[in-house]
Amino acid sequence: MGTHRALHFMLDQQLKKRAVHRSRILEGQMKGLAQAIEAEKYCVDLLLQSLSIQQSLKSLNCLLLENHLKTHAKHQLQKKGEDGKAIKELIRIFSLSNK
Repeated sequence: MGTHRALHFMLDQQLKKRAVHRSRILEGQMKGLAQAIEAEKYCVDLLLQSLSIQQSLKSLNCLLLENHLKTHAKHQLQKKGEDGKAIKELIRIFSLSNK
């Protein structure tokens, strides 16, 4: 899914721990929402659960972006000729997040 080829930095271990934790929470939230849909729960409750999941995804995205800025983007911006690539990636992320 990723387009990053050459640089392979490890995730910041604290951010990794938080991102894995957030991913597991999301997994549980999705299972709960699927069960609630199957049980034909009240639409407003389903929507509230869905919106909660979206907030959790935003939180996960922030953690992943923070790691990217601290590792890949920082390296690219410091390396001659790589700054344009970093800027394009960040603009792409920003554009997708605002759709």
